Amino acid sequence: MAAPSIRFAGQTPRPIAGVALSSSPMKAACQLKQNRVKQMQQGISSIIKGISKNKSFSHCLAVQTGSNSNFSPSETIEQFYTCINDNNLEQLAKLLSDDCRYNDLSFPQPFQGKKDVLHFFEQLTSVMGKNVKFKIGHVCEGDGLTAATDWHLEWQRKQIPFTRGCSFYECAEEGKNLIIKDAKTVRESPIKSGLFVLILLKIVTTLFDDFPKVTERFLKNPDVIPKTLLKIYNTFLRPFISPLLASYINLWKLVARLIGFAFSIIRYILKIFIK
Repeated sequence: MAAPSIRFAGQTPRPIAGVALSSSPMKAACQLKQNRVKQMQQGISSIIKGISKNKSFSHCLAVQTGSNSNFSPSETIEQFYTCINDNNLEQLAKLLSDDCRYNDLSFPQPFQGKKDVLHFFEQLTSVMGKNVKFKIGHVCEGDGLTAATDWHLEWQRKQIPFTRGCSFYECAEEGKNLIIKDAKTVRESPIKSGLFVLILLKIVTTLFDDFPKVTERFLKNPDVIPKTLLKIYNTFLRPFISPLLASYINLWKLVARLIGFAFSIIRYILKIFIK
């Protein structure tokens, strides 16, 4: 390509210094860009080949991020709920670490350790029966080996009211597998307090603002007040209330047995006439 030139009146054209040399850097830049495109194409091709060899995309991604696990956190959580629905406690145990912690906020204390957690899920699968299953919605992965999901319970693929919830999981690597080491569950309350919650929150925040020093002490050790009330109860009220409470509990146990017996009779009759 001819170099650009400038022509003045009465003079022969002269090339502009340096312009003719600019084609060489341009060629180098184009060559560098082509090399980058080829590298990207090769990377995409390697991922496609990995998938074609029965390797999941999550596994390819795990290799690129430095993880040695064959499963992603979301796949581990899906396996977790599948084991619950299938009542497969043996496989469920393999997904839990020995020191795992399961904190269901419906209970006063978290379940600590694999044995305690498995005992809870054994009770849960027992009361769920054969027709009630977990139905998980979205499973989202966070930083590290964490995941969260929303879920609800279904009876024969029909949603049961007031059974929605959210669970948050933290996993850890164990060889080539991921196991759950910490979990927290928030369940939907059947009692819809509505505006009462805002009113109660307003009362609490007002008390906190009016008595900041007492509030700081309370928040540092929130168990002080319940422990104090428990001591007062054990010292002064328990000797009088315990016998009455025991009688009341026994009475309701008897009522529950009678209701269960009546329900069994009604169920037996319905099975005869409704088939």
